[in-house]
Order: sequence, then C-alpha cells, then structure tokens
Amino acid sequence: MEKRNGKQMLIGRKLYDAICQFDNSHEAREEYYRIMDTEIEARGRKQTVREQVLRVYAMLFCDDMEMAAGSLAGPDEVEATADRLYIGTASFDPEHWFRMKYHFPVIDDDNYDRFAALVISDLSTGPLHEAVVNDGDMLLVGEKNPLLLTEEERENQTLRPVGLE
Repeated sequence: MEKRNGKQMLIGRKLYDAICQFDNSHEAREEYYRIMDTEIEARGRKQTVREQVLRVYAMLFCDDMEMAAGSLAGPDEVEATADRLYIGTASFDPEHWFRMKYHFPVIDDDNYDRFAALVISDLSTGPLHEAVVNDGDMLLVGEKNPLLLTEEERENQTLRPVGLE
C-alpha cells in the first residue's frame, strides 16, 4: 500500500492504474472496487474511499452548483462538470481535454464515480500530478457549458487552476 507522510494512501497510483486498465482487466476491476469500497476514517467520520472521492470532487469542481457543503457529487454533477476540465490549456483535443484524453465518451450512473476517482487520483499521483511538478501544466476548470461556447468565447473564458497540494 502506498504511503505519504507515514499514512496509508488509498487514492494513489494503484487506484489510478486500476481505473486506466478497468476495461481491459478483470484484476484491475477487482482492485478498483476493493479500493473504492474500503472504509476509512477521515476527520472523525467513517466513510468509504468512494464517498471521500465524490466529496472531494464536489468540493473542487461543483462549487458553482447548488449543493450543500460536504455533499457527494452524483452522476448529474459529474456529468455536468466533466467537460469543464482541461489539462494545461482550454482545448478540445485529446492532449488538453481531460475527458477525451481518458476516453470517457459517456458519464452516467455506471461510471461517474470512476471518472471522479480518475480525476482525483490523477491529481494526486498520476501523470497530471507529474506534469504539475515537472512542466507546470495544471488542471484547469472552465466555465459552465463549454461545449456551448463559440471558439472565441472558449479561448477567452475564465479558467481557474486546481491542485490537491
């Protein structure tokens, strides 16, 4: 098990790798579910890793949605925010649009928690984390409904960087 500062780290590289191999490997699917269903205690509250991931996702990416503080992101919230995430620059090419780069054409009840876990684990220990450290490429959050923006509006939209550290 990965450790950081002497603490067990479940939202780490093993989770990231399991998500990336989820569609190709039975073992990866088992590892993903094992990690996500693990119960942990954080700030005196028992929760699963899945709940922690969805709470962090809601806090980082759903702040402009009408959600109560500490709420978990659900399928609708994750689907509504997935297209707002860019790596480095606001673009809809596979290198810069997070959702496209990781092949999530549909986000629904079956995979919204996997997409949220991918984003959070990538920020924590995946290539996105390495890009931040080595190249300064941040995960950027764009405006609501970027698919409805014109190319000019997309280029001029307000972006904010997001990181876990």
